[in-house]
Amino acid sequence: MDKIAIQYWYSPVGELILGSYGEKLCLADWRYRKQRTQLDRRLQKGLKAAYVECSSDVIAETISQLEAYFSGERKVFDIPLLLVGTDFQKSVWQGLIQIPYGTTASYGTLAKNIGNEKAVRAVASANGANAISIVIPCHRIIGSNGTLTGYAGGLDIKEKLLSLEKSHT
Repeated sequence: MDKIAIQYWYSPVGELILGSYGEKLCLADWRYRKQRTQLDRRLQKGLKAAYVECSSDVIAETISQLEAYFSGERKVFDIPLLLVGTDFQKSVWQGLIQIPYGTTASYGTLAKNIGNEKAVRAVASANGANAISIVIPCHRIIGSNGTLTGYAGGLDIKEKLLSLEKSHT
């Protein structure tokens, strides 16, 4: 069985689990999220690989870019990504990447942007299944009424990420 290199990293707002498979980042997620088991199972099954705690060049580069993000020096990530999910989920995650730093969008706007405006609930579900937090900025999705809605890292972390971005724009 192949391996997914994983490493735990303490960001300024919470602990992340970072993972790479081959030369690509496949995981950058909140260590203590509610759906940790389901997400880990999906990744390991999808890649036919097991987690092995070790570093990799991709993980080291991810940490470097995340540190630059948290210090306000990086607004766009340049890391090769490996998205593990359905075609629909991948389209949602690609749509998230298009939301500019320091801005927000609603689930409805994201659904419209990916050409599937009736799929708002499915978009919300795919958003919640994102395994690559911050790099794929699911924290930039808010409710249509402007309120903060669910986030795997918790609403307090979502608020901190959005505040960080607003302070550097």
